[in-house]
Amino acid sequence: MLRIIIVDDEEKMRYILKKALLKVPGITIVGEAQNGTEAIQLVEEVRPDGVFMDVEMPEMNGIDAAKLIADIDPKCMIVFITAYQEYMPEAFALYAFDYIVKPFQLKRLQETVQRMQILKLDLSPSIPKEVLPHILLRNKEGMAVIHPRDIILIQREKRSTIIITKKDRFSTTETLSELEEKLPPHLFLRSHKSYIIQIEKIKRIYPYGRWTYVVQFEGIKEDALLTKEKAKILEDRFYFTIG
Repeated sequence: MLRIIIVDDEEKMRYILKKALLKVPGITIVGEAQNGTEAIQLVEEVRPDGVFMDVEMPEMNGIDAAKLIADIDPKCMIVFITAYQEYMPEAFALYAFDYIVKPFQLKRLQETVQRMQILKLDLSPSIPKEVLPHILLRNKEGMAVIHPRDIILIQREKRSTIIITKKDRFSTTETLSELEEKLPPHLFLRSHKSYIIQIEKIKRIYPYGRWTYVVQFEGIKEDALLTKEKAKILEDRFYFTIG
């Protein structure tokens, strides 16, 4: 369930936005605020997954509020909804999740919410929780046994294959293709010729050049590349738009 706060100084706009958001399954509105100061207080109290916020508001505007919200909870996804396009560069400099110009279309809003749901790993309706067998890995030291759900990222590094979990790094002589065959396809994606990623561990996806994206994960500092072609697979599977 994606927990959302709505911030707008106009009560009518808060009502419209709330009705639109609640049309998307998996959304709950956990608070409303009419300015940036109230928004910061709400974020501290309820720790939402995301904030849909206007820019021009009395007392404290959305840009200034977003800076403070990022200090409170860097993982909180901020979506600006405003009638003014000129704030867009500053908004994305703050790593805003999205920027929607009023009047917005319902489809545009739904696409943003669906992206947020995927990146917050709200995948429980789509991914079965069946018992998965452990994977036996060959390496120079002998053998290692790893459960698939512990694997966050697999990458090629210095002519070796590196399996990265939240706590460990394992090196193996097995190729990415060999490991890909052992992994459950509903959990893992060969995102790039040099990477296999666990979909449930995705935290953020952002552009890196014209044909590639960077994927960041929960619990590790390493990131991965995602090609435009493989991004389309994610989009088709979970009905959202990356870029």
